[in-house]
Amino acid sequence: MEGAIEKRSQRQREIMSRLRSGRTLSVTALAADLAVSDETIRRELRALEDHGVIIREHGGARMTAPVHEGPLHQRMEENSDAKLRIARAAAEFVLDGAILFIDSGTTSCFIARQLVDRRALTVITNSLRVANDLGGINNNRLFLAGGQMDYDYRAFSDHHAQDFVRGFTPHLAILSVGGISTERGLMDFHPGEAEMSRIAYATSKQVLLGADSSKFGRYALIQTAALSEVDILVTDQPLEDDYARAFAHAEVVVA
Repeated sequence: MEGAIEKRSQRQREIMSRLRSGRTLSVTALAADLAVSDETIRRELRALEDHGVIIREHGGARMTAPVHEGPLHQRMEENSDAKLRIARAAAEFVLDGAILFIDSGTTSCFIARQLVDRRALTVITNSLRVANDLGGINNNRLFLAGGQMDYDYRAFSDHHAQDFVRGFTPHLAILSVGGISTERGLMDFHPGEAEMSRIAYATSKQVLLGADSSKFGRYALIQTAALSEVDILVTDQPLEDDYARAFAHAEVVVA
């Protein structure tokens, strides 16, 4: 009996480890990965749901949404190869003289680094990292939203910063995202950053969303926009059929 309990405990830890990516994983995929039956996985998922650490969905499960992503330097290391490919492809949409809003997400920071050879940009941002990369070079103009700094994000996203950003009308907003779902749309983890995204969607002529494949099927805390509000999607893997249909209106670039 004791051995069986330990085996179940170990299996549940392995399931949790796989779900920490933030993606929704199917019962079938988990069963194949752990070499057990679908019914065994369903039993473990029921137990984990009873403890409030996962949410079961049709045919699968996901973690309950975390409220914090971790510090910027840590997030910059996650999927960095994919983010760099996305950044190089996204930079092709930015011409000299463009008026840009760039948010403080890690993928947006990668994109900003690819714009250091552009000239006469007008950059509106709430990110210190973006400001450091693009301010003071190539005859650029920089408008940095101020207020109370979030040290984990190295960014400003309080009401003062939001009011500042709301006054601009960029040609192009370059945005990141915490999670993407066909049911819930675009989501973020940080309330201030979520509101920054809403402002950008409302005020920008076009929106470019940079999102690596780990963001698809991932749930975050706060809904920011509908998928239909994205004009250009730059990602690192071909879209699954349901997402391809959901983004059929947009220009989709696979880097």
